[in-house]
Amino acid sequence: MKIRYVLLHAYGVGGTIRTVFNQAGAMAALGHDVEIASVVRRRAKPQFALDPRVRLAPLVDQRESVAADSLGRKVWRRLRGKLVPRGEFAAEYFTERVEKAVIDYVSALSDGILVTTRPALNLISARRAGKHVVRVAQDHMNLDAYPEPVRADIARYYDRFDAVVVLTRGNQLAYRELLPRTPIVRIPNAVHPAERMSAQEHPVVVAAGRLVWQKGFDLLIPAFGQAARRHPEWRLRIFGSGPKKERLAELIESEGLTGRVSLMGRTGRMAEELAGASIYALSSRFEGLPMVMIEAMGHALPVAAFDCPTGPGDVVTPEVDGLLVPPQDVGALAAALDRLMGDRELRLRIGERAARTARGYAPEAVMPMWEDLFSELLAHEPIMDTYWTDPSHPARRGSRGR
Repeated sequence: MKIRYVLLHAYGVGGTIRTVFNQAGAMAALGHDVEIASVVRRRAKPQFALDPRVRLAPLVDQRESVAADSLGRKVWRRLRGKLVPRGEFAAEYFTERVEKAVIDYVSALSDGILVTTRPALNLISARRAGKHVVRVAQDHMNLDAYPEPVRADIARYYDRFDAVVVLTRGNQLAYRELLPRTPIVRIPNAVHPAERMSAQEHPVVVAAGRLVWQKGFDLLIPAFGQAARRHPEWRLRIFGSGPKKERLAELIESEGLTGRVSLMGRTGRMAEELAGASIYALSSRFEGLPMVMIEAMGHALPVAAFDCPTGPGDVVTPEVDGLLVPPQDVGALAAALDRLMGDRELRLRIGERAARTARGYAPEAVMPMWEDLFSELLAHEPIMDTYWTDPSHPARRGSRGR
């Protein structure tokens, strides 16, 4: 079968890019004809490894003219395209030129499967893709996280899709309420198994993600500070880059945590960093499905996380393979970190169960679901509600009715 994925920036860094690369590689390994279209290109090479059998096709090369094609919010009102709503998180990318390139790409397809990967691209596909193309929309975030203009367009146009694929049970229920006649399928992201487990030898808490408001590092830093008063040997390492770096650095200093909390920037050695740590902290205000958290669990790291919408609660069983606390409750997160810091046996017990849960997200468990879904769609068979619903599976706890 022919499968075409569309990413905003396949040459960038992020969980969606890595996930789509993994999906595309798995489909190519099964003998399918696979292409990834990158709406923009701002680097010479992709930052993640891509199976050589997958074609990578940039639509708008901005390496020499980023300033001309992404002029910022002040010019956005004049140059923006017509299909992408302003509230979309990447709306500033979609100038008239960029939007037209996507429209030309999707409208030229005459067969196969088209998979789009964020609301902006989904909306263009819904409105402009050819009638003989099977259209699949992916949501790597969650419906409630989007501003009202985006949700309004989702409600208006997503019923044109052959299927909408989401990551969590909570998001599946939200979409089904909004789009009762559209197949809403839940398939989680695949996470490759860890090769090395944490030995719980180093007093290190790890967190990772873009340094943006969503990830809540401004909440994690004071929470760690409260817990660390009783555990002076512990350190917090935050991996990632982003626009909040300077403000977070100021917060670290104002909390008196200089030397104990470090902004580590990006790393190509995340697996080694996780294996060398003893706790993973997730402080997000909202999530899709937190891949790095699942990777950390695969390294037998206990997790302390906000039970934010959505994601952590679809993966973690409280007190079994992690600790969940109320969203944005700094004191509760501090207490969870304090418990784990002070009890190595607890960390070992929870970490062992966390590794067991993470194995349920291995590619061999997830990728057949994609091939089955695509085959059913191409055959115009009814989509059965059997994807990721077995409650006995260690990674399928989203069906427990949270």
